[in-house]
Amino acid sequence: MKLDHILASLFPGGHDVQNDRGMLSGSGALRSGGRALVIGVADRTAVGVDDAIRLSRFLLAALAGDRERGPILVIVDSDSQRMSKRDELLGLNEFLAHLAKSLIYADLHGRPTIGILYGHTAAGAFLATALATRVLVGLPGADPVVMDLPSMARVTKLPLAVLQEKARSTSVFAPGLQNLAATGAVHFTWDETVPLVDQLDALLGNIPDESDRRDALGQERGGRAKAAVIAERVRELAIS
Repeated sequence: MKLDHILASLFPGGHDVQNDRGMLSGSGALRSGGRALVIGVADRTAVGVDDAIRLSRFLLAALAGDRERGPILVIVDSDSQRMSKRDELLGLNEFLAHLAKSLIYADLHGRPTIGILYGHTAAGAFLATALATRVLVGLPGADPVVMDLPSMARVTKLPLAVLQEKARSTSVFAPGLQNLAATGAVHFTWDETVPLVDQLDALLGNIPDESDRRDALGQERGGRAKAAVIAERVRELAIS
């Protein structure tokens, strides 16, 4: 789905979302009343320090001055983080972490966050935007990867062929919407033939609480068998 179609389908009552060099900001009228705040990344743009701080600034300024209590939608079609020397020297990891923490802060203070993946996303850009939301929705055609297999081969020093073989049977190694859903990272996949406003209303009417249960969801779906068990064991040891 194209961005214009997605925004029109989410907000038939109108929106003022702007695309400024690949960074999205604005709001849209909810059918149930009120407005949803919107940020995001479009046009497969890599997220650098300037982009991350622009999104964080818009989000935090809106939270400070906005009397609305509507949800925050994070709409994403990005590249990975921008891997330039300038961005790295300025501390890109800290800027991305700040953006992720801003979203988590908003979510914990009464503004539920919903990620909507409609294109590509990867690595730091994925972690700091869509994966930092309470509920992550995928649209058909979305192509998320935590790390592509050639990059993973360079980091792990494992042959690419080994990782490709593992990806056929283990979702945590594999890219793509279906595999990310199997791990619990993607909560729902929406139907592009149904108006998105209907599906957004249904989600807002039954949105999960703030608890992060993606590990349990991954266990239920068979894509991440150990994470929930290990996390629970660590919790038990920490409080014993």
